[in-house]
Amino acid sequence: MGPMTATPAANRPKRVLLAAPRGYCAGVDRAVIAVEKALEQYGAPIYVRHEIVHNKYVVQTLERKGAIFVDQATEVPPGNIVMFSAHGVAPTVHEEARQGRLKTIDATCPLVTKVHKEAVRFAKEDFDILLIGHEGHEEVIGTSGEAPDHIQLVDGPEDVANVEVRDPSRVVWLSQTTLSVDETMETVDALKEKFPQLISPPSDDICYATQNRQTAIKELAGQSELVIVVGSKNSSNSQRMVDVAKQAGAPAAYLVDFASEIDEAWLEGVTSVGLSSGASVPDVLVQEVLEWLAQRGYVDVELVKTADESLTFSLPKELRDQDLRAKAAALVENE
Repeated sequence: MGPMTATPAANRPKRVLLAAPRGYCAGVDRAVIAVEKALEQYGAPIYVRHEIVHNKYVVQTLERKGAIFVDQATEVPPGNIVMFSAHGVAPTVHEEARQGRLKTIDATCPLVTKVHKEAVRFAKEDFDILLIGHEGHEEVIGTSGEAPDHIQLVDGPEDVANVEVRDPSRVVWLSQTTLSVDETMETVDALKEKFPQLISPPSDDICYATQNRQTAIKELAGQSELVIVVGSKNSSNSQRMVDVAKQAGAPAAYLVDFASEIDEAWLEGVTSVGLSSGASVPDVLVQEVLEWLAQRGYVDVELVKTADESLTFSLPKELRDQDLRAKAAALVENE
């Protein structure tokens, strides 16, 4: 038997490495179902402040069912129901809804609510709170609003030089839940160097789903010449997955909302495609990408599983109130 030779790339079977877990996390699932249930229970329209989750397809689907997305609660006509998105809102937004004579349904992800509660507790204890996150992200705006006098944003390790605190022995860090784990720890390390007495939150604030999706994509990246992440451009966790794939060795990684956005040129010379999706992406969009790839010869699909997810959250308690629509209308009638 002669010496073994490597199979040339052109003759290797084309395959897709499909990440598991991927797609919807428990918080997104809960928020999307909450909008659907509210529409069923109370009828259209249900107003939603900001996108319920950062996904184009989900938002368009819910709009067709009767959801109306607004930038601010102040845009909603009095006597209506407004839902708050999975990213959470500041206390001032709850007050705006009350002043606007609106009934509210709070679909904030319970993991985000946990960070809000930590912010309130540390502010009461008069700590300086360093919130690691991206400026302008809805979740960051909501968390900061819980204790604006105590919270300052740290947007990555390069921001650490600008941080000043009142008492270096009373400093704690919190974080946006959808960041990259590695990126967050890099910022924490830089903060600890500057403030050796920095306290960590009682539990890891990086969301379990963000972490699991990043672990799976790292596993894929080393074995793929191209990684495709299905997700929207304004989805922080989806953007981070593309970054993580590149850092983990994928020669190319792209974010697409739909299969139609994939450029055929990306496939040139590629035998292994890694595929995953952000935490706010329904699996129907991943299936469309699989079909698109199968039509181009990538029919062999291998599941790359790095974790099991079984967490579920109960729906917002306000949905148990059958009379919410009538109560909203009464807010205007009783003026």
